[in-house]
Amino acid sequence: MPASGQSGEVPARNKRADAQRNQQTLLAAATEVFVASGVDAPIREIAARAGVGMGTIYRHFPTRSDLVVAVYRHQVEACAEAGPSLLASTDSPFAALRQWIDLFVDFLVTKHGLANALQSDNSGFAALHTYFIDRLEPVCAQLLDAAVEAGETRPGTQPYELMRGIGNLCIGRDGDDRYDPRRLIELLLRGLQRPQSS
Repeated sequence: MPASGQSGEVPARNKRADAQRNQQTLLAAATEVFVASGVDAPIREIAARAGVGMGTIYRHFPTRSDLVVAVYRHQVEACAEAGPSLLASTDSPFAALRQWIDLFVDFLVTKHGLANALQSDNSGFAALHTYFIDRLEPVCAQLLDAAVEAGETRPGTQPYELMRGIGNLCIGRDGDDRYDPRRLIELLLRGLQRPQSS
């Protein structure tokens, strides 16, 4: 009976695990670069951040739109998983909501260039938008419900309208150093917060 090393089964599994790890490293690096510099940032900047050659990026993501879509999906999943995690690890549901919105804003900065990166593929963009809403709206609802239940937030805010409002505040950020959407989002969050009785 041949050893598992000779059969090729274990090395193939290890190779898949390595490839998966490399892809996650690339996606994390690309996310950071896209948030800082936009989706048109040079691929060499992403390669340098990830500590890999440009050929490695093109092996995983043959086109820029492949990379942008993968980063988009990666961020949606990270944002979706962060909600319950933040609720479990934060003293206050409102603080968890605030931290989650920070992640959501980072995501929206990247999402802003998605349509251009996909160019004329409107059906692809629509499918991604549906995926984004389906994954993130329930997470936002969970955070809002917890904050309302804790008496930290006024009831009545719908998760979709909050996400849409934050998205609208993020529009127009590109190329305007005088506009910081996070300042207005902070005002929005203060408006949601229920005043604490003294």
